[in-house]
Amino acid sequence: MRDYLLTLCVTAAVTYLLTGPVRKFAIAIGAMPAIRARDVHREPTPRLGGIAMFGGLCAGLIVADHLFNLNGVFELSNEPRALLSGAALIWLIGVLDDKFEIDALIKLGGQMIAAAVMVIQGLTILWLPIPGVGTVALTQWQGTLLTVALVVITINAVNFVDGLDGLAAGMVCIASAAFFLYTYRLWYGYGIEAAAPATLFAAILMGMCLGFLPHNMHPARIFMGDSGSMLIGLVLAAGAISVTGQVDPDAMKLFEGSERQATHAMLPVFIPLLLPLTIIAIPAADLVLAIVRRTWNGQSPFAADRGHLHHRLLEIGHSHSRSVLIMYFWSALIAFGAVGYSVHSASLWIVLVIVGLSAVGLVLLLMPRFTPRAPRWAESFVPPRYRRRVVNGGTADAEEATPRGQHAPEGPQMTSPTPERAPVSVGVSGVNGATAIGPRSRFTDRDRADSSR
Repeated sequence: MRDYLLTLCVTAAVTYLLTGPVRKFAIAIGAMPAIRARDVHREPTPRLGGIAMFGGLCAGLIVADHLFNLNGVFELSNEPRALLSGAALIWLIGVLDDKFEIDALIKLGGQMIAAAVMVIQGLTILWLPIPGVGTVALTQWQGTLLTVALVVITINAVNFVDGLDGLAAGMVCIASAAFFLYTYRLWYGYGIEAAAPATLFAAILMGMCLGFLPHNMHPARIFMGDSGSMLIGLVLAAGAISVTGQVDPDAMKLFEGSERQATHAMLPVFIPLLLPLTIIAIPAADLVLAIVRRTWNGQSPFAADRGHLHHRLLEIGHSHSRSVLIMYFWSALIAFGAVGYSVHSASLWIVLVIVGLSAVGLVLLLMPRFTPRAPRWAESFVPPRYRRRVVNGGTADAEEATPRGQHAPEGPQMTSPTPERAPVSVGVSGVNGATAIGPRSRFTDRDRADSSR
């Protein structure tokens, strides 16, 4: 476990330290699309955050290769090299798209080629567990098609959910944490060495997301862009493919005892197939609702609008941060709930506690009058909007003293008796460095509505 934690920390640190220089580089080359009418952010924000995330991926693999307990993954398996090859290709396509806006069909073709590169190097599904049938061996073409389909679907699902600051990185981090618990249990609990690559991929993926999130939380200073969303989607899919198609269910001794016991014990085998669906579940539901809504209104199913789930959360009165947290808790509830089905031991309580806390947090966030507040001893570690401040000699919450529809000023607490200035909306130049290009550009409403990437 210590080696995995060290790999995670190194990946997070490298990603975090690289994101600042990458942001300056993106601003220098003009990788900042114009604001569209349906966008939530108010300032042109640089993309190309995937460059830093790819650097974290490379650093994590290099460190793991030099650790005594993890270098065996590179000696006994070619999957890390296959992952790096596919990730480099998909990352390059994403960087070009962030800068030049390449065609969607070209991106789709690049995603399929990246998946094929991993298949050629051995990262593929060899067999598939079928309910009521057992383990079914796949032919080469069947395994290739299934692997490519899973990679493409997962990449586009993660790309589709990347609509709010910190949303995609946080949801993938939650899913990879749940996936890490599952694969680590296979590797350590059952002694299955074939699960070690997937465990390593999950730890590195968590580090990539955790290192990027401080720069991407609202108000975001940089976006991951397609270079980041497609990259983390591919890494997530690679872990699922590794543990699904490489781990032999017979090695887990799942078929001992009665037929009912064997059926119940087979649940862990299906978890790798379910966990990617926990990421796809929310954007897939959003996609279906969007198609129905646009078709019902006589529009093209591919017409862009502001009717997505995160847009609706904002419209009904939730703040940007609260909307992201709601979707975080939904993801944790689904992901760790799926993992809970695979745990039938004393460690089950850990997963149940996480699921319970996720459910409680989700209920509290959905309460319209509940505003999370940090205790006084922790106020220096949280954003100013979660702190209490002094107003006219008394203590008041920051949001209670701010008119509805506006945000509390992001800055030091003021105790001066002079009249308070009007709150500054999030996104205005000078607020936490949210503005990427200096003074706020004077966009008119008409210009925003007509602007496009």
